[in-house]
Amino acid sequence: MRQIIACVAAAALAGCGVETATTAATVAAAKKQELEQGKKTMEQMQQNIGKATEQTQQSADRADDAAK
Repeated sequence: MRQIIACVAAAALAGCGVETATTAATVAAAKKQELEQGKKTMEQMQQNIGKATEQTQQSADRADDAAK
């Protein structure tokens, strides 16, 4: 009888470990996706900043030409 109780208790504890591992894997996958999305957002912002800088330079060049 004690062996059966010990086996049931061991199985229950093993089940908790599997659930914890599954939860950790799910959280890790979500964090990875969040990181990838952040990288994409950063690249888009860098492109937008580059375009804005280029437009500002063009405006300054035109103003310079008009002043001459």
